[in-house]
Amino acid sequence: MGFKTSLLKLWYKGGMVVEHINIEEALEKVGRLLKEEKNISPALRAAIEVVMLLVSIMASRMGRNSRNSHKPPSQDPNRLRKAKTDGDDQKRKPGGQTGHDGSTLTKIDTPDTITELSIDRRTLPGEKKNYQNAGYESRQVFDVQVKLHVTEYRDEVLEDDCGNRYVATFPEGVTKAVQYGFGVKAESVYLSQFQLIPLLRVQNHFTDQIGLTISKGSISNFNEDAFKRLEPFEAWAREKLLKSPLNHADETGINIGGKKVWLHNLSNGQVTLYHADEKRGKEAMDRMGVLLFYTGYLCHDHWKAYYRYKDVTHVLCNAHHLRELERVIEEEGHTWAKTLKQMLLDLNKEVVAANGILSKEKISDYCDQYREILLQGESECPVPLPKEPWKRGRQKKTFSRNLLERLRDFEEDTLRFMTDAIVPFTNNQGENDLRMTKVQQKISGCFRSMEGAKIFCRVRSFLSTCRKNNVSPASALRDLFQGKLPAFMS
Repeated sequence: MGFKTSLLKLWYKGGMVVEHINIEEALEKVGRLLKEEKNISPALRAAIEVVMLLVSIMASRMGRNSRNSHKPPSQDPNRLRKAKTDGDDQKRKPGGQTGHDGSTLTKIDTPDTITELSIDRRTLPGEKKNYQNAGYESRQVFDVQVKLHVTEYRDEVLEDDCGNRYVATFPEGVTKAVQYGFGVKAESVYLSQFQLIPLLRVQNHFTDQIGLTISKGSISNFNEDAFKRLEPFEAWAREKLLKSPLNHADETGINIGGKKVWLHNLSNGQVTLYHADEKRGKEAMDRMGVLLFYTGYLCHDHWKAYYRYKDVTHVLCNAHHLRELERVIEEEGHTWAKTLKQMLLDLNKEVVAANGILSKEKISDYCDQYREILLQGESECPVPLPKEPWKRGRQKKTFSRNLLERLRDFEEDTLRFMTDAIVPFTNNQGENDLRMTKVQQKISGCFRSMEGAKIFCRVRSFLSTCRKNNVSPASALRDLFQGKLPAFMS
């Protein structure tokens, strides 16, 4: 742990320094010596060049972290953490901060149980004093009771003189002599699909905490039942996303029986829709049934497959740009990257202060400033020299050169957040909605089948959407098993 942390701290704009050795300078020195030395055999020269390449690649990767690459913080345990501070840069004290939304317990008017406590009059002073009742003081204790509740329905049976039997009607859904209730089903789906608890631990919860014996097969059946009941929700979600002026898109890999497949996400502030597919590209996203017909703003991370949708207005995530610029600053020390990163941060602050609307003059000034910085980058990371005619394939470019060209060619999509008030600075909405699927993979491991992944996607889409619309996922599931969908879908 200490070694990796020291590498992060020693990384600076001139290259990576390990044990007081500048890797970049050392590689350059070896390269010069190889050119000057004429007596080295071709085989040895090739071997040394391969080793130099490997050292360069490994040194570059060792400097990658969650600040300068797409590496998530969960895979960067040794990242440098800043202490949380208040507005005056003072270190925060533990506990709730001044002005935060509290959740302190308050007394209720209708407690479930009232216990009267009387004074032992033998402990009162004086033998001849008269004491009169003057009311009471109350204290309330909030607690939970986790217990099994069994309801038996007894339908009246009548017989006439001819022996004909007439039986009262059981409530809807009560179809067997013994069965699980709505609460058990809702609690089971909530734990496995929302809290992401593995089936065995859900089974242990019911056995240990409630005293109810339940099989993992039954838990799976509850999830499948919820999946079937939510088919109308999925159609509703697609329609809502199609009509939304702005959507966020992202995708991530998931594991199904040891095979990597893809989980796609399309969402906004009110709706979430997940889709599991064996493909990652446009073919898979078409099967979601939204982007193929969508014409609004689409915020994403510049994956090329999104640009195959020609009818949408593309918006690029600047959080990705900031991380990539940080990588250029740390690995190559380019001034243009540092200047552009600060310009984007300052511009975002000004856009927020102006409620998303800048004047035409300021927009023009920032566009000019943006182009001047990229022009400066042309001199710091120029186009590589033409390759030898006998070499095949495309001309290899550095990371910084590729980033520079992308920022230049997609200027409008990068700066759209300052021209259109609805456009955000980042794709954080999409990334946040996708993050819990990675947590599921860590807690529960891989899915056993594509069917299980699809069940998770639809149920999780529903529960995420409920949270966004201030509906309790637990109560929404209970209503679902009783045949009722949330009011926000009406």
